[in-house]
Amino acid sequence: MSDPGEITVLLQRAEAGDGAAAERMFALVYDQLHGLAAAKMARETAAQTLQPTALVHEAWLRLGGEAQPAWRNRAHFFGAAAEAMRRILVEAARRRRAARHGGGLERVGADDPWTAVAAPAEPEHVIAVHEALERLAAHDARKAELVKLHYFAGFTLEEAAEILGVSGITAKRDWAYARAWLFREIKP
Repeated sequence: MSDPGEITVLLQRAEAGDGAAAERMFALVYDQLHGLAAAKMARETAAQTLQPTALVHEAWLRLGGEAQPAWRNRAHFFGAAAEAMRRILVEAARRRRAARHGGGLERVGADDPWTAVAAPAEPEHVIAVHEALERLAAHDARKAELVKLHYFAGFTLEEAAEILGVSGITAKRDWAYARAWLFREIKP
């Protein structure tokens, strides 16, 4: 992980309007965010056309780009980045599921012998997790943040614990609880 102190200082300078600090911060966290995005994208269905680089850049823009908002610390920043990536993926899943985009059908080539049969995509899973996560956040915000950091952003439990300011054991306990809670909520 990048130096936490340097990131915090850059966050404070970017908040004060220092564009160079925002650029330097992006350069520091880019590789980490790209790695997290790539790990998340590897778990997506083949119907997902969004690339990790595009996901990172879209998340950066949603976070404010060079006009960074007031971040309390790097945990606040990475939590917001994880949330931005999650929301981008949920929006993409909803678009794929929309009737005007095929209603969950996968595009096939005209020369494909199975043109008459369209295979279902799986955006429903992403949306179901998103909706269950919203309910978990209302029930226990810290556990929901842990899920966002670990599942959606791809941080290890140890990294997520550090970002959230809890012990590794607490993160493991919270993860076990959140997984069971989400499974119960998502299970048909």
